[in-house]
Amino acid sequence: MKEERFIILLERYFSNELSKEEESEFFSLIENDTQLKKEFEEQKQIKEILRKMEIKNPDRNAWEGYWLSIYNKLERGIAWILISLAAIVILFYGAIEALNKILVNNHIPSIVKYAYLALVLGVVILIVSVAREKFFTFKRDKYKEIQR
Repeated sequence: MKEERFIILLERYFSNELSKEEESEFFSLIENDTQLKKEFEEQKQIKEILRKMEIKNPDRNAWEGYWLSIYNKLERGIAWILISLAAIVILFYGAIEALNKILVNNHIPSIVKYAYLALVLGVVILIVSVAREKFFTFKRDKYKEIQR
């Protein structure tokens, strides 16, 4: 319990948010416990080191690599949209041609013909969607190298 309160007060100390009561409580905790005092000194050193650190701007090559990466992602996204649309159209056209004999048949009611069309379109879109999802999850699976 004392350690939890110390951590809260320590964070407030480094953020300059301690009230007078909290400040006296904080310093009394440090004075009465050598372990907490040691922790405080370590944290103080770390904060000082971090204050002295400067963030270095990336060099020109890093920025060029960043923009190339953005362009690659955009290009790949557009390519996947085009490939998906083309696959849907081609598969749908092939399915229509295969079902042409059924659709030309005048003995089948129109509602059944439209149901066939909707079924074929739904299946084609589902196949393309599932194939695309499987490809992306296989490529980006963080856990594929983990053996169970």
